Amino acid sequence: MPNRGLVRILLGASLAVAAACGANVPRPSPDFAINMTGGEQIHLSQYKGKVCVVAFILTTCPHCQKTVQYLSAIQNEYGSRGVQVVASAIESMANMNVPDFIKRFQPSFPVGFNDQEVVQRFLQHPVMLRMFMPQLVFIDRQGTIRAQYPGEDNFFAKDQDQHLRDQIDALLQETPAPHKKRSHAKSS
Repeated sequence: MPNRGLVRILLGASLAVAAACGANVPRPSPDFAINMTGGEQIHLSQYKGKVCVVAFILTTCPHCQKTVQYLSAIQNEYGSRGVQVVASAIESMANMNVPDFIKRFQPSFPVGFNDQEVVQRFLQHPVMLRMFMPQLVFIDRQGTIRAQYPGEDNFFAKDQDQHLRDQIDALLQETPAPHKKRSHAKSS
């Protein structure tokens, strides 16, 4: 039987490393591509200028299904105000599961799929740690990841719908950064 004290020390150390290795927020969003079932891809960069909510889900996860329902209502309500929701299923064989998921839940936004390893890199999630689902990422109009919530976060507690709305409202209230005009120096 292993020494319980040693097990506790190792567990504590691994949790401390995990906390220290969390995602850096804010950070620029890479041009992440989500595979769609028709063979095309959508790129997060195509939504620059909008507030973008990215949900990483498992198609069979009840928590993910509930989140997709909230996000569908939000897309319908906030879409005209410059919000775009997208989702990516990350389980094995997600490409085969997504069409049935779409048929069953009828999300009002694009749902595709990605390999889990690709998503973990995007999320800056340590590969040694279990990933709890869903995972949500909020990207501002300039393409900066401003917030990120793992499935075990209190964000998903009883007031998830309100938490989603509060996060989106905060990003919508920000004024977009003005475009800098390039000045052309005149040579004499």
